[in-house]
Amino acid sequence: RIQILFEVTCMLKTRLLLSTARSTLINTASMSLHVPESISFPKEEEKVLKYWTDNKIFEKSLKQSKDEKRPHYTFYDGPPFATGLPHYGHLLTGAVKDIVTRYAHQNGFHVERRFGWDCHGLPVEHEIDKKLGVTGPADVAKIGIEKYNSECRSIVMRYASEWEDTVTRLGRWIDFKNDYKTLYPWFMESVWWAWGQLYAKGLVYRGYKVMPFSTACNTPLSNFEVNMNYVDVTDPAVIVNFPLDQEQGVSLVAWTTTPWTLPSNLALCVNPNADYVKILDTTRSTKFIMMEARLCALYKDESEYEVIEKFKGSTLVGRTYKPLFPYMESLKDKGAFKVVSDGYVTSEAGTGVVHQAPAFGEDDYRVCLANGVFKKGQEPFICPVDPSGKFLPLVTDFKDMHVKEADKHIIKHLKDAGRMVHASTINHSYPYCWRSDTPLIYKVVPGWFIKVTAIRDRLLFNNDKCYWVPEFVKEKRFRNWLEDCRDWSVSRNRYWGTPIPLWVSDDGEEVVCVSSIQELSELTNTVVTDIHRESIDHLEIPSKCGKGMLKRVPEVFDCWFESGSMPYAQQHYPFENTAKFESNFPADFIAEGVDQTRGWFYTLLVLSTALFDKPPYKNLIVTGLVLAADGKKMSKRLKNYPDPREILDKYGADALRLYLINSPVVRADTLRFKEEGVKDILKDVLLPWFNAYRFLIQNILLYQEEGKVFEYAEPQTITNVMDQWILSYAHSLIRFVNVEMAAYRLYTVVPRLVNFIENLTNWYVRLNRSRIRGELGVEDCERSLNTLFSVLLIINKLMAPFTPFLTEMMYQNMSRVIGKGRAAQQGDSIHLQLLPKFQGHMVNEEVERSVGVMQAVIEAGRVLRDRNTLPLKYPLKEVVLVDADEARLSDAKSLETYIVGELNVRKLTVSSDKNKYDVKLTAKPNHMLLGKRLKKDFKAVSGAIVALTDAELQEMKDTGSREILGHVIKFEELHASYEVKSEDGSYAATSMNNVLVLLDCNTDKEMMAEGQAREVINRIQKLRKKAQLVPTDKITVFYQLTKDEDMGRVLNTHRTFIENAIKSRFTSGTGDKDSGNVIISEEVDVKGSKFLLTLRGDVRVGGGAEVTQWPEGRPSGPYLTVRHKGLSRDILIAPSPNTPVLSAAILEQEVKSMFGLFGSDVELRTEDDVPLAVSDRDLTRLNGTTVTVQAL
Repeated sequence: RIQILFEVTCMLKTRLLLSTARSTLINTASMSLHVPESISFPKEEEKVLKYWTDNKIFEKSLKQSKDEKRPHYTFYDGPPFATGLPHYGHLLTGAVKDIVTRYAHQNGFHVERRFGWDCHGLPVEHEIDKKLGVTGPADVAKIGIEKYNSECRSIVMRYASEWEDTVTRLGRWIDFKNDYKTLYPWFMESVWWAWGQLYAKGLVYRGYKVMPFSTACNTPLSNFEVNMNYVDVTDPAVIVNFPLDQEQGVSLVAWTTTPWTLPSNLALCVNPNADYVKILDTTRSTKFIMMEARLCALYKDESEYEVIEKFKGSTLVGRTYKPLFPYMESLKDKGAFKVVSDGYVTSEAGTGVVHQAPAFGEDDYRVCLANGVFKKGQEPFICPVDPSGKFLPLVTDFKDMHVKEADKHIIKHLKDAGRMVHASTINHSYPYCWRSDTPLIYKVVPGWFIKVTAIRDRLLFNNDKCYWVPEFVKEKRFRNWLEDCRDWSVSRNRYWGTPIPLWVSDDGEEVVCVSSIQELSELTNTVVTDIHRESIDHLEIPSKCGKGMLKRVPEVFDCWFESGSMPYAQQHYPFENTAKFESNFPADFIAEGVDQTRGWFYTLLVLSTALFDKPPYKNLIVTGLVLAADGKKMSKRLKNYPDPREILDKYGADALRLYLINSPVVRADTLRFKEEGVKDILKDVLLPWFNAYRFLIQNILLYQEEGKVFEYAEPQTITNVMDQWILSYAHSLIRFVNVEMAAYRLYTVVPRLVNFIENLTNWYVRLNRSRIRGELGVEDCERSLNTLFSVLLIINKLMAPFTPFLTEMMYQNMSRVIGKGRAAQQGDSIHLQLLPKFQGHMVNEEVERSVGVMQAVIEAGRVLRDRNTLPLKYPLKEVVLVDADEARLSDAKSLETYIVGELNVRKLTVSSDKNKYDVKLTAKPNHMLLGKRLKKDFKAVSGAIVALTDAELQEMKDTGSREILGHVIKFEELHASYEVKSEDGSYAATSMNNVLVLLDCNTDKEMMAEGQAREVINRIQKLRKKAQLVPTDKITVFYQLTKDEDMGRVLNTHRTFIENAIKSRFTSGTGDKDSGNVIISEEVDVKGSKFLLTLRGDVRVGGGAEVTQWPEGRPSGPYLTVRHKGLSRDILIAPSPNTPVLSAAILEQEVKSMFGLFGSDVELRTEDDVPLAVSDRDLTRLNGTTVTVQAL
């Protein structure tokens, strides 16, 4: 395909029928302007990507800002894992990061952007566990840590190329070559340094804690990791009896949703201040004790029990009971199997009696330890579950059984033993492992902790220094998390990670914390290069206290500790880049999803506060979750979302970027991703924007066709009011974007951009077409072209960070006429330009107000035409603006030319006297709004509303509401309209944007005739578009009537009017060969009059820059004719000796260009109905024949 494109490019320069004006390739060596009639945004983006790569534009931008010694703008990129493919969440945050950092660069900063990779931890290990069938530590011991870690290392960058490809296709500029990986020894060394600092500050300790535990991954998780994956599940819920030793026949009853914890029960807990009751279960003839407020948990009706006694929970404390299982019965004499009390027991669920398994519950552990149920050091005994979640041999009835699997067997055992009171199920949200997607358990584990609670106040203080978008995430979700923060378990009983650098004596009394590779080398007298477990686990440090050799603790760091260390670890601080890091810390900006509130954002803040007592970032954007269109989580299995790459290839990155940042997801809300939304951005934003640019270039080409040279010069003296308005509006946009980007509110920019483009295309361009086309003189043409050029250049530079591809494509072409083409040098880019500067003197609020009045009048007039079925092509007599504000009337009158032109009326009348036209404001109630609110009073209020006078309604409109029969009624709750009671009934009225407009709807014969002439112009322009002609194509338009004399008179009378509009000769007949080839011929219908329109000229379909005259009406040299849907064109087979002979592949490309078939597959067939093979390199044999084109 590359060879084909190269050959086509060569032939574009020589083949007479294929004009270079159609090429959309970026070719900065050529100084000629070009513009395509239609555009494929994704294909243009691919060309821009190639241009950036070939010319190293990103690298140039970094060199440019560095050489200019711009101030640094620091950005941290949160490292993803490359073990999975990028999804829409990554594309979203990638777009946000790219927009902000591009904007910072173009705003005068040096922005280093390095991609980072998270390489350690569960995401990698879980994949290897599945591959090798690893179910626990014993399996890894058999394999060996070295082989296990080698397997992990092999998949770390599994999808790195796909990541780079997708990130690049999105248009994101980030340095992949100078990346950082958490597995680099120098990165790991900085992590060791950070740990050493925390250890030296006394913020590290070893202890036992009940932690969320992944049995699939054999490791504890941090509390914040638990919140990443909650799943709605159905679990067993059982109520079990515990017979009291002190009272025969009386049992406490406790409720649990984790039957597997019952073999580890050591106590029961009650609320000391709550009311408890002893009851007789009349059905079971058994006595139970439970909280009075929770009787409903066991009984539906009071008749099912009798209350024997009522007392406070404190009276139960100290009583003992019969254990459920015999496994830990030996602890009974040491303080276990008794009733304790604590305020955490509530009346919200269960029976008010909570079974205590201190090895598997955080509150259980705390309460039992405080009440002497067990002692420190007994944790291994009271936890009969191994790291794989299986019961140890101590639990003889269920040994080697996974706890979740054991639930049903335990329930059966309890039923058989007579200890089960009630069994049911419960639907609830339960935490799952974010990596293995398996249920977590809570389990007491030994580990290393950071004392986060000791720095809680500083965390809150530093968080207050940060600016968050949106702010509520900072003030609510994140602040609440910080206020309830817990000590951070940073150790993992795993293998592939940064080893915790602590060497400990056998008795645990002597500890050496190593903070660097050099220090370890010196302490062990060993050359150390890599510090993964397989490289250092065998190293021992001689004791300084006579305790023999110190050995490293087996744990590795939580991978969140590594990602939280990236600000300094990516710089290998403090071993290198000390000044660079310290002068650029904290970061100016970071961005990630809302799920990182308790993840990366949190770990960054904890470590930054603990190490430097500073926040790690100044500004932070939090994005929400991207869901499927049905509101469900995106699922590969369900295939409920379009593949991101397909969206990029179908609509382009610019459209996707704008769609994402223009959604609630940039305000930390959820987005239901809909492909139609991306398509709408293409249709409503990018296409109108491109069309305005195309209109500019086409008219510059028309201007230059007259022998003049267009060279852009920034407008200085601006006299035309519309020029003043659009430039004022452009600088207002600059000011707005500057303010919003300074506040990191990306989501406000796109709506304002849409509004600007609408004003540019539907107002400025539309109202200034005659000036831009040169119909009002050369000088005015130059001014209008310069104004439109200036505005497009402003918006392109301003929006370059948001839509990097489209702005680059337009800039490459436009820059050819900036300052004698100085900006069109090879390797230039819009992304090397600074943002346009806001110029206050360019903002003219008076002009903006005047044009606002004009727009309101025109929009109101259009509404009145639509209501009365009066097409815009047919002129009307008068439009009237009624307004008490003389300034507004003056504004409208000053722009009368535009108003009468746009509304196609003969004159504009302004008046401050509404009574002169007998215009009355009337109203009816809005049934939907008021009926629901007023209910029975609606009928009476409705009558009062209808009876309101014009003056009363006008007062209500001005104030916004009115009290009617005791109800405050808002004006917006009415259906209000204006009525005109003129004698002839010719006027229609409406009010929009606070202007009252009347339109004379009467027409006469002359107006009808002019309207028909405009209809003819419309049909001609449609034919030009159908034939893919451009404004520079020279043609003659012929019309052929049959018997319609009325239409003949219309065409003769308005011939000059039609010719001025179509910029071509317009005459009767069908023409002959002297008038050129037939381009297109078609019968048209205008108000029932049918006649033939024929367009002739010596140009190919699709347009051309030059007119070609064939001798004898045929090309000289070998040629063939291609035909598609009645259109035929000749193509030279060998234009010159130095040009490749026409091949089937080249012919296919030319045919697509001629007939606008890009994006379609075509089949070429000879006169013998034989398909041409793409491999056919020489079509000389087809000289003089016709090839038929079929679009597939």
